[in-house]
Parts: sequence; structure tokens; C-alpha cells
Amino acid sequence: MSIETFAILKHPLTTEKNVKLMQNENKLVFVVDRRASKIEIKKAAEELFKIKITKINTCILPSGKKKAYLKLSAETPAIDVATQLGLL
Repeated sequence: MSIETFAILKHPLTTEKNVKLMQNENKLVFVVDRRASKIEIKKAAEELFKIKITKINTCILPSGKKKAYLKLSAETPAIDVATQLGLL
């Protein structure tokens, strides 16, 4: 089962906690398609934003949405990616 690249990442989450994660742990947080695997999420994010991802954690929220925490490599600051997306 393959999901289109643009349909996997739905939108970034910008809460106070997530901005702290960007600054302290170099992580971005996205709401993603519930059917997407970690491998598909990684490929989609690396292709869309030209970044290197070292680790992905996912969780399904009580609302039924799936949230993905993307840990970026040291050479790609999460703050720079967030600025490109217009989050900060």
C-alpha cells in the first residue's frame, strides 16, 4: 500500500511544547496520514524539505489523528526548516 508523498504529511504542529522541541532537541512535529508507516513518513519529509532524518516516533492521538516526531540530523537545524515553512 503506497500513499502519495504529498498526502502523507498533512500539516505541522506548532504548540509551545513543539517549539521547545525544535530548539532543544532538533525535532519537528507533524500530523500525518494514519495509514503511513515510519519509512513512508521519512521518505516524504526528506523529499519535500530536503532534510536528513535520524529518527521517527509516532503516536495516535485519542482524536484518531497520527502525530510524528521527526528528529533531524545535526547539520539540519529544525528552526531553519520551521522558518522556511513559515511557522516561526
